[in-house]
Parts: sequence; C-alpha cells; structure tokens
Amino acid sequence: MPDHDVLTFARGLSGRLATRSRHVSAFLGAGTSKACGLPDVAALQRAISSKLEKGNKTHFDNLITDRDLEQALSRLRRIAAIVEGTDRVDGLDAQSAKDLDSSICEVIVSEIAESDSNLDPVQLFAAWVARADYTRPIEIFTVNYDLLLEQALDSAGVPYFDGFVGSLRARFRSDLVEASPSSDDYIPRFFARLWKLHGSLNWARSDSDVVRLGHPVPGGTPAAIYPSDTKYEESRRVPFVVLQDRLRRALNEPESLTLVTGYSWSDAHLNELFFDATTRRPRSEVIAFCFDTIPDELAAHATKTPNLQVVTQSEAILGGIRAPWSIPADADDLPADIWKGNSVALGDFRSLAQFLARATTTPSASEQPIPANRTDSRDSDG
Repeated sequence: MPDHDVLTFARGLSGRLATRSRHVSAFLGAGTSKACGLPDVAALQRAISSKLEKGNKTHFDNLITDRDLEQALSRLRRIAAIVEGTDRVDGLDAQSAKDLDSSICEVIVSEIAESDSNLDPVQLFAAWVARADYTRPIEIFTVNYDLLLEQALDSAGVPYFDGFVGSLRARFRSDLVEASPSSDDYIPRFFARLWKLHGSLNWARSDSDVVRLGHPVPGGTPAAIYPSDTKYEESRRVPFVVLQDRLRRALNEPESLTLVTGYSWSDAHLNELFFDATTRRPRSEVIAFCFDTIPDELAAHATKTPNLQVVTQSEAILGGIRAPWSIPADADDLPADIWKGNSVALGDFRSLAQFLARATTTPSASEQPIPANRTDSRDSDG
C-alpha cells in the first residue's frame, strides 16, 4: 500500500479552501486552548481538587474517580434536579450539590481567566477568518469556554455573532441562530459565527435563563459552562440545545468542509453528529487534525467513510486508506507548518493556524504550488 504524500494533501486542502461556494466550518477542541498555554482538563481537575474546601474536596474527588470533569458536573446537576428533602445521593442533597457545582465552576473560571496565554495561534486563525470570502459565513464551533477566540477576532477586526444580542447582559436569540439566508432575521454573511457548545466564562446562569456578560462571570455567580443532560429549566438549556443543533445542520449541508482540530474525540454525543453526517452526506467533508495518535473509534469510521479524513504527525487516513506519510523529496523547502522535524506538522493547532493564515482565498489557489519555506513574518513560528 503506497504512503500518503503531504504535499498532495496540502495542495488539495488549499484548493478546497479557495472554493467560495463551499460552506466552511471549524471545530476547535481543548487542544487549541492548550496550544495557547491554557490548562487542559486534567490540570483543571487538579486545581479544583486543591482549591475546594475539605468537605467539597472529598465529594469532588469521589465524583471524578470514574468520571471526567464534564460527567462529574452532569451528575451533580442530576442530583440537584431529582433529590428532594433530606434525601442524599453520593452524600449530597439538592442544595449541597448546587453549592458544589457553583464552587467547581468558580474555580474553573478563575483558573482560566488568570492563566497566562499566548494568543499567537488564535490570532493566526483569526487572520484567516478575516480574509475569508465565502458565499456562506464561516462557522466556528468550539467546546472551549475561555475567551481566546473572542480576543483574537476582536484584535483582527472580525465581526462575529455568537447567538447573544446585547453587551452587558446579552440575551440568547435562538431565532437569529436558526435563521436561513432567505430570512429577514439573517445576520449578514460577513459576520463570522462563533458557537460555544459548552458555554463560556462570561455566560452567567440566572434564575430563569443564561445571559452573556461583558466580562468573566464574577465569583459567587454560577457560570454556564458544560451543558447538562438533566431536566434543567428548559430556558437555561436553550443555548446548548440550539447550538448543538446548529452543528448538526452545518455538518449536513452539501459541499461543506469542516476542519476539526484539538479535539480528543471523547464526546460520544458530538462524535455521533460527525459520523452520522459523513455517512449520510457524502458531499459533506470532515478533516480531523490529531496532535498524537488516531482514536480507535475515529479510525474505525474514517476507514469506512472516505469523506472523513484524519491527519496526524506520522500517518493519515485519506480516502479510507490508513497509511504513513512518505518523506517529501523537497522536505527542506516545505514550510514548517506543513513539514517539521521529519513529520507532518498540521496536527498541531499552531501549525494549522499558520497554514490557514497563509492560505489564499482566490479561485486559482488549487493551481498554485505550496510556497517554499521563507523567513518573512507570515511564516514565523506561532
């Protein structure tokens, strides 16, 4: 079986990105924030355990023994929703579960908001979004709840719509999120769409709904991060439900191209949206860029579904064929965001963002060679 050629892949990707009629989306996982220097989920769990008071620490440590952070929060919210009176589950009654939930989210907000970050990767990504000129707006989906993308888009002067209307206490407008291009309510296409599937540091849970503040949620105010699968008050689940449906609709559009980066493929609900769309819609293309190895479930689907492609440093699944990358004959002349240190670099969000920042949006892109390695500012390491 022949090896995959990275130069052929990179040229093909440039060509697809240059097609104005395509509906282009990006899905950013926790690895993109980690590439900017923010703590990952494992680091957050350690920080939460160390900062909670003794009683809450014990409950939290028990909750995450066989669960990840999102699953632990979901269980807390389940307990708060169904336990009544003096009944207890996992040693918690309804009020103590709510209090622990708020304490955990408060630590998460403070850890993320106070962490030093390197905005270079997201600024390169925003530079690509700023130049893109597609007939449909670019849609950016993310499970990250930090504010790095907002900062980068603001810095690049990119207008964007995140589903909320207002500044200080913005309200979610599902009608505007769901509006079609033919609708009077449609936000102009030059506004990028930023959909935060797991909430945000500046989303606050009020008694009746979720609002976006003009700053990170202050201490003592519950943050709306990580969606819950409990019977939450319906109005407070609306952003999460509507935005997940927006992802489903985007993936099912014909001639769509979705770039997935920094995502661990560990969320079964989201995975099903990708797998279902690429199975049912052969003209919907998903390219998953993985920093390390290919998750087994992703590999199983990609080898059966040619329009689901996977790229890592050492190998790829392209057109259903899993094979290693061949060493390019002109490897020394390739940009470092494509080939670096004897391996393909695009699985790293920093390199992918740099590649996108150099990508042209002109229709002739597919006919142009990948530019040779240069020392100008466009190709500096991010």
